Amino acid sequence: MAELDIQIGIEEGDWPSEEALQALVERVLGEAAAYLCTEVGQPFPKLATELSLVFTDDASIREINAEWRDQDKPTNVLSFPAFPLKPGGMPGPMLGDIVIARETVEREAVDLGKSFDDHLTHLMIHGFLHLFGYDHMNIAEAEVMEGLETRILAGFGLSDPYAGQDPV
Repeated sequence: MAELDIQIGIEEGDWPSEEALQALVERVLGEAAAYLCTEVGQPFPKLATELSLVFTDDASIREINAEWRDQDKPTNVLSFPAFPLKPGGMPGPMLGDIVIARETVEREAVDLGKSFDDHLTHLMIHGFLHLFGYDHMNIAEAEVMEGLETRILAGFGLSDPYAGQDPV
């Protein structure tokens, strides 16, 4: 079974306590990793794979987005794989980093008519899949990634976030 060593940090923004976030992250990403192992056959190293989540605000993620993606705007989640990985590939001892912006998540949750925690759960899974090499740059990739997200979210009793939308 997948073993994750999850480190979290709260940089900026009005986030729940570190303890509450740690518990949510471990539950969500633990289930996502278990799904990848059992349903997709994702290999994991024998020792724990480390990843970090940084919880920040729109101003901070905007700077990161501008620096690393040449997009001078805030976004909901950014993923930075430690090593390039293709879907189904063996991760190394360090999986990578996920950065999430509070205000964008909150705004999107309201716009989507979802709870903050449900939308945050979706974005953590989305970012996690990026660390495993999944992407949504074209329709075929998007269908695979969105299908995985939808099936993992269903395990939490959450609806398909892409229902009624075309991939990409």
